[in-house]
Amino acid sequence: MSQFIESIKVEDQEVFLLELHQKRINQTFSHFGKEGSIDLKKIYEKLEHDEDGLFKLRFVYDLDKKVRTQMIPYAIPEIADFQLVENNSFDYSFKSEDRKELDKMKMKAKTEEIIIVKNNHITDTSFSNLLFLKGKDWFTPSTYLLNGVQRQNLLKQKKIKEAEITLQNIKQFSHFQLINALNDFDDMFIYPIDRIINLPDNEEYLDI
Repeated sequence: MSQFIESIKVEDQEVFLLELHQKRINQTFSHFGKEGSIDLKKIYEKLEHDEDGLFKLRFVYDLDKKVRTQMIPYAIPEIADFQLVENNSFDYSFKSEDRKELDKMKMKAKTEEIIIVKNNHITDTSFSNLLFLKGKDWFTPSTYLLNGVQRQNLLKQKKIKEAEITLQNIKQFSHFQLINALNDFDDMFIYPIDRIINLPDNEEYLDI
């Protein structure tokens, strides 16, 4: 039985973006032809979490509605370097617990983190969506692998825009940052574009 995962931000006993996490779980059940879903709010309330600070609620479930939860203290990581990695066949439409293919790509890379390129288009890192800065505006690739909850949230708030970002135009952007349920839009964690070691015209791409 396939297992799926939600990583949910809990800070000072407040849970974030629960509605969007719930929507994704509902869509997963619906896509695979299963009736009903799992009520995240009820499960969170039963945890009786009463600690302040930043936590990741790791929520693993299957289509038989079996659930595992884990509350993990969390710190936003700062990443040393990134590498563009081509993989034209990789699909991550649903947030699966199985990360074997992602781990394989990371192991072959020369850097701490990867940015996956699919059919010449920029998609996501191994654990986040991406934002790219041009002038004063932030753009997220329209060619995401997973439509993350933070990505949806920022688009809805009109803090970011969608754009087609490719190997041909990536150098038009000056900086980038990573977003996911735990990593919000944050001016403290902005990387210059040359933190990507193999930008076009620099060296060959890593082909998986």
